[in-house]
Amino acid sequence: MLYYSTKNKNHKVTLKEAVLNSLAPDGGLYMPEHISTLPKHFFLDIENKTFQENSFEVAKKLTGENIPNSVLQNIIDETINFPAPLVYLDEYTASLELWHGESLAFKDFGARFMSRVMSYYLRGENREQIVLTATSGDTGGAVAAGFYNTPGIRVVILYPSGMVSEIQEKQLTTWGNNISALEINGSFDDCQRLVKEAFADRNIQNKLSVSSANSINISRLIPQTFYYFEAYRQIRDKKLPITISVPSGNFGNLTAGLMAKKMGLPVQRFIAATNANNVVPKYLQSGVFSPKQTISTISNAMDVGLPSNFERILDLYGSTWNKITSDVFGFWLNDADTKKAIRDCFTKHQYIADPHGAIAYQSLKTTLNPSVKIFLETAHPCKFTNVYDDDLSKMIIVPENIQKMKNKKKQAKQMESNFDIFKQYLMDLY
Repeated sequence: MLYYSTKNKNHKVTLKEAVLNSLAPDGGLYMPEHISTLPKHFFLDIENKTFQENSFEVAKKLTGENIPNSVLQNIIDETINFPAPLVYLDEYTASLELWHGESLAFKDFGARFMSRVMSYYLRGENREQIVLTATSGDTGGAVAAGFYNTPGIRVVILYPSGMVSEIQEKQLTTWGNNISALEINGSFDDCQRLVKEAFADRNIQNKLSVSSANSINISRLIPQTFYYFEAYRQIRDKKLPITISVPSGNFGNLTAGLMAKKMGLPVQRFIAATNANNVVPKYLQSGVFSPKQTISTISNAMDVGLPSNFERILDLYGSTWNKITSDVFGFWLNDADTKKAIRDCFTKHQYIADPHGAIAYQSLKTTLNPSVKIFLETAHPCKFTNVYDDDLSKMIIVPENIQKMKNKKKQAKQMESNFDIFKQYLMDLY
């Protein structure tokens, strides 16, 4: 199995090169050269196997011969060490809870998998790998937890000042050791731009070994396909049509779902659920992709005005708008309607959705019964207590590890969103 650049399909590399370099030299994102369909017996037998066993079969299809089976099995076992329960709210509607990992966010799956794959490929190397990560909220905490004290790897997290929640900030700024945090005076798009510019800079590339833990890295997407199959394993009535609504920011999560569909997962429709940063829903309506300045919202992990993985979605469908819209429907809410969705979900089901999941929940009202309607709960509600009314906020139980983290001291270097300053920071690391 090789991986090609979305900008040039003739440029192909091994998984090791794709993971350690993140971006292709032409700035494209790496994709598997083929995404093969899983055999029918996989789906017929899916309920009789564990989350780990099914994930291993999926991973083999997406990694090919790049990782020995014994090593891949260990990576899967260490990555999938917490559940992703499908919680039914009524006969047809269910929440796929992806926040049961250490950082209480769906990105724990990708960060844990990536850290172990990268560690495998760096064995025997004698120079440190720098992992750059831009975060709009949850990525930073998941990457910090996944890579903490990993030998041979230094993580640098960039986050927009004042645009992440208090708990999210503590999750990415209180680790120390091999984890460094940069508080950027700008938006998430500014943070992401700095990371991409670092990959394009020859001086940095010549002096440093640099990779990314954002979803531009293919090793983040591969494990995010796993929990879509886990959701299917838990569906009560698999004869019904299936709709999955995905809270979307940089669109790695939706891309992974579409890859799973290409592997044979019988999902009839995906919903790209966003907040006011709605460039993709608008594209799905009009066929015109028009990035815009990031808008700050209460569902901050989706505050992305120029989603990187949209390029991969175009690649999956040959840039054909009609094909994309046959599988993906766009939906978005502003902050006021997001709060209404949170209240509606609790009133009807006594279930507290996080602000991102609440938008996905609301989008499912566009889908008629009878069908299985799943929305992804991507983060624990405790990260967003300031969003909820007092009565709901008091009902949210904050896990013990988060309580302890809240008392830790923030360690972050403030920085302007200027590439020359950021470049000098990186060059000064050695």
